Amino acid sequence: MTLAMAVLVVICLVGLVVDPRTLTGAPLWAKPLKFSISVLVYAITLSWLLPFLRRRRLAWWIGTVAIAALAIEMVIIVGTAWAGVTSHFNVATPLAATLWSVMAFSIVVVWMATLLVAVLLFRADLGDPALSLAIRAGALVAVAGMGLAFLMTGPTAAQLDSFQGIAGAHTIGVPDGGPGLPLLGWSTVAGDLRIPHFVGMHALQAIPLTALLLELLARRIPALAEPRTRLRLIWVVIGLYLGVLALLTGQALAGQSIVRPDVVVVVSAVSLLVAAASAAGGVLWAGQRRARAAFAR
Repeated sequence: MTLAMAVLVVICLVGLVVDPRTLTGAPLWAKPLKFSISVLVYAITLSWLLPFLRRRRLAWWIGTVAIAALAIEMVIIVGTAWAGVTSHFNVATPLAATLWSVMAFSIVVVWMATLLVAVLLFRADLGDPALSLAIRAGALVAVAGMGLAFLMTGPTAAQLDSFQGIAGAHTIGVPDGGPGLPLLGWSTVAGDLRIPHFVGMHALQAIPLTALLLELLARRIPALAEPRTRLRLIWVVIGLYLGVLALLTGQALAGQSIVRPDVVVVVSAVSLLVAAASAAGGVLWAGQRRARAAFAR
């Protein structure tokens, strides 16, 4: 799947260049490109995590089922893009409704597979305590982040008042397809649930990568050499990540654009960063003291 998505990324990039068509205000091949990159990253991560699981046969089935479901979803996304019609929330025709139902079922399968991996990782031997915590927490936060996608699937009030074949939306307060960030497409005029969904599900990569980075820095920074210090720093990272995810979710549900935060969001964000920086500074200061004491002995 990783190799297939790498090829698809190239195809989508070519499509962006040679195909001038747009869909819901965005280049036609932008959505297949974003999904192919996301699935590529997920496939790499899954191939790294599954060998940690003790029950190898079960791990094989989890990986196979998850990737098969993602393959079905990607075929539909690319196929509908090629045809010039939207894939998500489209129930305008019996065929469109069937494809959307298949996609919804497929992503539920992927969500359940990821949840099962997250649970089984608590029984796996992951080595370093900080990395173990980062992997397990990253998997759980990713499951929550993936679950936020279900908030997009209900029809909006405007859709119920005037049905146009679409039931569900990414944005809050305005129809999909308005002004958005380049390539990402996240709304610049309204709340967008794709943002917390993206941030949440990629905790599966971000938090473990932070732990790996701390391991590398430990070779040069004595305060990080102690496993207890790295473990406490990962707790700080988890707390910050959850705080940011909650803030982004609340902002999206309030119909507020990511690029136009109000005073409450700005103050909350600054407070989160200050609290996390203070906690991390305290952990590093304590680690430095222990490192000096150990060196003196």
